[in-house]
Amino acid sequence: MADQAIIDATNLSKVYGELVAVNRLNLQVQEGEIFGFLGPNGAGKTTTILMLLGLTEPTTGAARVCGYNSAREPLKVKRLTGYLPENVGFYGELTARQNLMYTARLNAVPEKLAVSRVSEMMEVVGLPDVGDKKVAEFSRGMKQRLGIADVLIKDPKVIILDEPTLGIDPDGSARILDLIVDLSHRRKMTIMLSSHMLYQVQRICSRVGILVKGKMVALGSVDQLGKKLEAGKTTLDVEASPATPELVDSIKRIPGVLNVEKSGDLLTIAADKEVRSLVAKAVTQTRSALLQMRLQDYTLEEIYLRYFREAH
Repeated sequence: MADQAIIDATNLSKVYGELVAVNRLNLQVQEGEIFGFLGPNGAGKTTTILMLLGLTEPTTGAARVCGYNSAREPLKVKRLTGYLPENVGFYGELTARQNLMYTARLNAVPEKLAVSRVSEMMEVVGLPDVGDKKVAEFSRGMKQRLGIADVLIKDPKVIILDEPTLGIDPDGSARILDLIVDLSHRRKMTIMLSSHMLYQVQRICSRVGILVKGKMVALGSVDQLGKKLEAGKTTLDVEASPATPELVDSIKRIPGVLNVEKSGDLLTIAADKEVRSLVAKAVTQTRSALLQMRLQDYTLEEIYLRYFREAH
């Protein structure tokens, strides 16, 4: 398993009549990675997850999780994976502890081990003092954290989380995100996160995949995807005081500079090569003060919208 992806989809497709829900998807997720799985509603994310979990068979291609074929060995896959759907279902009249014990028995966890593991998982998700409280009395954020405890009961190697912070206040969301990072770093769990909260995905995911109309249109780190969008170009934000017309003309004459936009003392410079030292020199020669210079970075939201629009 050392050199093998924990999640490995090869030419994975699912067709319903004339609808191609997932189209020749190729995806590898490594052990301990937090992978962001993104796309609009109807893109095929849920169908992909169901195929990975062995809950529906692919039309063509194959999915392997922890080395097991999801379609041919679904029970082995289920033993090693945990899935938290968008809407977590618990028995409201049972306590948190009773709900988790029920899950433990369903997964054939021995009783003594189950008791200790339930207490441990309640501690891990930050709910150590509410084990005997009925789940019907829980807030949405508490239910989401209890849901994570629920998927951890069988000690999975992989967990798939669908919108784990939806409808939760900022403090509750931050706790869940910190918990996800902790599970990845300290327990080496592989986590696949599906969410529309793109700033949260950017904060914790090492790589992202963007699915549109069943096709993976982008795959990589946020930095890698941003550079692909630039296609060899860079954008600089330069603050100079004063940003005189003479300075703007001087920068425009620098080889490699494609365009200069001015807004007060802020200059936005598009170039197809490295020009920072020459820009700094131009500022000095025109007797302006260089207050700030930085490369523009794409946010995940900007990247997502660009790839989404190009795929339509």
